[in-house]
Amino acid sequence: MKLKKILVVATSAALMIMQGSVFAAEKVKIAMVVKSLGNGFFDAANEGGKEAAKALGDVDFIYTGPTTPTAEGQIEVINSLISQKVNALVISANDASALVPIAKRAMQRGIKVISFDSGIAKDGRQLQLNPSNAELIGVKQLQMASAAIGGQGEIAILSATAQATNQNIWIGEMKKGLQKPEFSKMKLVATVYGDDQSDKSYREAIGLLRSHPNLKAIIAPTTVGINAAAKAVADEKLIGKVFVTGLGLPSEMAGHVKTGAVKSFAIWNPIDLGYSATYIAHEFVKGKATGKAGETLNVGRMGKIKVDGNGEAAMAAPFTYDSSNVDKFSKVF
Repeated sequence: MKLKKILVVATSAALMIMQGSVFAAEKVKIAMVVKSLGNGFFDAANEGGKEAAKALGDVDFIYTGPTTPTAEGQIEVINSLISQKVNALVISANDASALVPIAKRAMQRGIKVISFDSGIAKDGRQLQLNPSNAELIGVKQLQMASAAIGGQGEIAILSATAQATNQNIWIGEMKKGLQKPEFSKMKLVATVYGDDQSDKSYREAIGLLRSHPNLKAIIAPTTVGINAAAKAVADEKLIGKVFVTGLGLPSEMAGHVKTGAVKSFAIWNPIDLGYSATYIAHEFVKGKATGKAGETLNVGRMGKIKVDGNGEAAMAAPFTYDSSNVDKFSKVF
């Protein structure tokens, strides 16, 4: 009998150790859902997400998105991830409102929802991580355009989709900025949308150049758009007459800086943005963050950032790239 009891106790202990090992090895599943696959900005964000997952040590990181930048495509992807029982979703939204119902469904199932870059409306997420401050981003782009064209002349904006949250906020800030004395001699003549697709953005840029013969600058607050616009200026043989600026990736823009189509452009580091969003999602899953106003979030190597009254946080200020530094950074992202 004593031997039988010893065997039972030993077996129970072994089972407990095995169960403990299973629980200890259980990974936090974090899925990053981007606007569309094949976009250089989000490819870099993916690298940051993987870096955060490695640093945290217990993360199963999934990178996904639709093939074209539509809300419908993202909804389909998110539905699949809900079925896979991920712990957190990190989403850059193609449409702020359209993703709210599916994001709510995810949260009802206990999944943490963080939006980054382009936000989901407040009811559909627990935190929005902005890459920077919206006003600073808007004014920065006006400053770069002004510097390129000597402070006066016609300008146009080539955006992503008409529903893109971040693009619309930045455009709003640019329009406000144009009322300031230092930008009063610049006139916004058109705002067009390339839907974050290279071919459509290129066609829209060509349309701007041909419809507005006095155009001096195109501002594209989208990495796809700025690249396409710079190519359009070169193809139309307007280098030196029309300048392109906005938000771009050094690896894609270095050549355009060399040709003179672009004097300067700006971007935050998308690797840092992907890292920060993934790290924050992990904090939410582990119960270390709630997204309440005034809360300070731990973001690993990025330090600490504060949540504002709208449930949003800003990562860092945008950085300017030009002929003095673009080659160095083009090797990074």
